Amino acid sequence: MIPMFSIGPLTFYFFGIMIAIGSLVGIIIFNREAKRQGLDHKLLTDIAIYSIIGGIVGARIVYILVYNPTYYFSNPIEIFSIHEGGLSIHGGILGGLLVGYWLLKRHKISFWKTMDIVAPALIIAQGISRIGCDVFGSPISSSLPWGMAINGEYLHPAQAYEFILDYLLFGYLWLRYNKPSYSGQVFIHYIIGFMIIRGIVEFTRINPMAFGPFSVSHVMSIIGIILGVVLIKYRKSKESEIKEIEFKKSEFLKLGLFVLGMIIVSVIIYYFVQG
Repeated sequence: MIPMFSIGPLTFYFFGIMIAIGSLVGIIIFNREAKRQGLDHKLLTDIAIYSIIGGIVGARIVYILVYNPTYYFSNPIEIFSIHEGGLSIHGGILGGLLVGYWLLKRHKISFWKTMDIVAPALIIAQGISRIGCDVFGSPISSSLPWGMAINGEYLHPAQAYEFILDYLLFGYLWLRYNKPSYSGQVFIHYIIGFMIIRGIVEFTRINPMAFGPFSVSHVMSIIGIILGVVLIKYRKSKESEIKEIEFKKSEFLKLGLFVLGMIIVSVIIYYFVQG
């Protein structure tokens, strides 16, 4: 990981800083929208923070069990070395979702309404955080100008692929959030959309393979997509009215400019620091 600065014995790394910024932006968006929806935004912010912690724990557990169980079972003390990397985004989503579901049910807060607010905030947080990730992709031809020169090799900037797609998904989810067809739609579309993103980016990364050209991460993404499709049918069966929504060109334009701005700024930061 890339160290940025130190204060006494503490060293702050680029990845950690971007995760903190991403989490802060996500919480601010979530807090604002929860307040606008008339929900207890202070309680929901507390739940969001606990869910982030649950997500980190889930990300670590799934990474250990799926990607390198032999090493960690042989070196159990290394399980706690999160600062050295080793987190699974699939496990992070699952861990955060389980903690969030439990706390929302405990406080008798609408799960689907809340998760529709969570979805756009979460994906933009993921996009910002990914800028600092130091897990690059597989080798790429040196003739392609966007490749990253790492230790004498040109590698796919897999992080950049992912945060660009994350921002595009944010744009779609934000439009849908303001005009949902049914309760839970935004969150379910987040699940399906992000699983597709991970599936696409995974073709440029090196991870344990499951079968043919598909990795273990592909398998988890496919499971997520199937779950999302099942949830769509379930939620539609629970709604008395499914609304047909049309979006105005002005909505696309404003949001498109914001997303484009996020992509440009993120790419500049990414190549300036990582390159």
